Amino acid sequence: MASLLHRWGLITVDRRRLVVALWLLVVPVIAVLAVRFAGDFESGSTIPGSAAESSLATMEEHFGSSDRQTADIVFETSSDASFQDRDQAKALQSSLAAVSSVPGVASVSDPARTGTVSPDGRTALARVEFSVASDEDVPASVLEALEDTTAGSRAAGMEVTFGGDAFEEAEPPVSPTEAIGLLVALAVLVVTFGSLLSAGMPLITALISVVTSMTGLIGFASVFSISNKAPSLALMLGLAVGTDYALFVVSRHRRELARGGGVREAVARATATAGSAVTFAALTVMIALIGLAVAGVPMLTSMGVSAAGSVAVAAVTSLGLLPALLATAGERLRPSPGSRIARLIEQAESPGGETEANPPLGTRWVALVARRPWRALVIVTLALSALALPTTQLQLALTDHGSEPTSTEVRRSYDKVSDAFGPGANGPLIVLMTDTSRSALGETAGQAAAELRLVDGIAHIMPVEYSPDGAAARIQVIPETGPRDPETAELVSGIKDVVEPLVQKSGSKVSVTGQAAVSIEVSERLSASLLPFALVVVGLSILLLMAAFRSIAIPIKATLGFLLSVAASLGVVVAVFQWGWLAGPLGIPTTGPVFSFVPIIVMAVLFGLAMDYEVFLVSAMREDYMRSCDPRAAIIGGARHSARVVTAAAVIMIAVFAGFLLSHDPAIMPIALGLTTGVLIDAFAVRMTLMVAVMSVLGHRAWRIPAWLDRWLPDLDVEGAALGETAHVQGPAAVFTAEGAGMEEGSKA
Repeated sequence: MASLLHRWGLITVDRRRLVVALWLLVVPVIAVLAVRFAGDFESGSTIPGSAAESSLATMEEHFGSSDRQTADIVFETSSDASFQDRDQAKALQSSLAAVSSVPGVASVSDPARTGTVSPDGRTALARVEFSVASDEDVPASVLEALEDTTAGSRAAGMEVTFGGDAFEEAEPPVSPTEAIGLLVALAVLVVTFGSLLSAGMPLITALISVVTSMTGLIGFASVFSISNKAPSLALMLGLAVGTDYALFVVSRHRRELARGGGVREAVARATATAGSAVTFAALTVMIALIGLAVAGVPMLTSMGVSAAGSVAVAAVTSLGLLPALLATAGERLRPSPGSRIARLIEQAESPGGETEANPPLGTRWVALVARRPWRALVIVTLALSALALPTTQLQLALTDHGSEPTSTEVRRSYDKVSDAFGPGANGPLIVLMTDTSRSALGETAGQAAAELRLVDGIAHIMPVEYSPDGAAARIQVIPETGPRDPETAELVSGIKDVVEPLVQKSGSKVSVTGQAAVSIEVSERLSASLLPFALVVVGLSILLLMAAFRSIAIPIKATLGFLLSVAASLGVVVAVFQWGWLAGPLGIPTTGPVFSFVPIIVMAVLFGLAMDYEVFLVSAMREDYMRSCDPRAAIIGGARHSARVVTAAAVIMIAVFAGFLLSHDPAIMPIALGLTTGVLIDAFAVRMTLMVAVMSVLGHRAWRIPAWLDRWLPDLDVEGAALGETAHVQGPAAVFTAEGAGMEEGSKA
């Protein structure tokens, strides 16, 4: 791999103008085509072919489905009035008549006829159906006109709120909060490189890759079904890995320049060595993200594939465009002799760097851990195990309007319905019965209604409703708990236990469906997928690291550390989003069960990022070990080469993910928190502490592998050993002329 990338690096240097020109042409073309053929992202999550989803389709066949966009209007009288009062009822009917006359409104329900007036008579719920399809947005002019129709009710002393999908505010994938993360990343890069030009290159390539992947995603949405949560995840990962991948390449390039090598060979060697690690890291992230498809949930699959595409574009940009930009910058990226950065690189290159007077903080920390490995091993393991304890109480559910911030209109409407009609009114369940015999169907429906009255957890049972064709019947069940409450999931199981025996007695088909039941089934499927997915990720981790480092102990150690990182980060998510710890200061809109997609997404993404840090740290240690054959010296030497860059990369990741934590998107916030804490834990507690402690304890055993396994595994050459120690000859001017670079050789960073 390293030899191939080395040749590619030389090509990009020699044809740097052509490479840059092609990128400047391709990226705008992709953006224009994406805007021209832009598609719409889809909301909601289902499992095609699942029991609840199939039953829902069957119900729509018999009872019909409008497949149109809807909204809810909640009318609430003052405390001393009710809809039994003539003036209140008259004002309500007047508003409903005005609603039905709004262009774009197909129909509006009458709460007095549909029975959606609360028991105390103070709250009425009307359902509005628009003429637009359910997957389209209602024009803003129609929504504004709809709000104007309730002026009479407000004048009569009522409080009116609007909810439902039509009034849900679409969150843009990019918001000002993400800019905070980029500013922090720029500051970290400036401190790391000591040069604004060097610091700007990772951000430039990251932004180019993000623009390319996001515009491409918009275009693909016209062909494929892509979740509306996919852009946020793709953007989050694209910014983070795009900056980090470029950081590793630029850092290695400047290290080669500081050694005295020419620009041409420095670019090629940086592309070969850091590029090999970037390729390896990107492939692990992509494989894990694409592996999310094993859950069989289309929404999760689209999120995983979209994020994998964003990572792929980031890697291609770092290896395809960045070398040409480095070559164009030429001598301006060479650290000035005597500068702080030059001294740090010189210390890292010095064979006696372990004993220098003032080593970098990362080197001092690794040396401290290596001197007391057992103490660090015990303390870190116990601390991470304590953080992981809340994971045992993890509860999962899909987000709904009750997850939105309390300041939004849809959340206020949701809460009013919950207060007036009970929490279960926001997520009713439906018991569906089908039979070709009308008499058998009537008997089954009667028995089901009688049995349901004996089930605990049901607040109200609606009368049996028969389909127009007489082949189906349904009973709407209002639970006592909300759709995201774990007790509602238990109620679904209890209802199934009651109604399923009726199938054997009558021969009718009986099932439980409704949007709440579909959401519960999705959550259960995701929970069941966690263990198989974890086994796949663990197996992949061990195989890839064996091939990269020719060791058995290192892959096992890395995998166990990854599992600790995942468990600890999910423990923090449970403590914050489920238990409410620090929810106020962090701006968490609501607490309760964690978004069902969080554990598997955090596991997939964190796996790739953990392998990033493992590869960059251990590859530097292995490179040193192959020269010295001294395990402890290799650990210290590897830290001198990589700890500072890995620290900068981790801080950038944390800053980017933390920016998305401020987005207030109920689906993205727990993912952002999980990745923020996960990177913090994995980079500093696991890789730079626990890993160092374990390798110090193992000594030479850390680098051993059976001969037969060594022959069987492919040699990935992540360290670029095949390149040898050549090319640092003749000086920079001899291999890369100032005239060819378009600059003066003497200009320095």
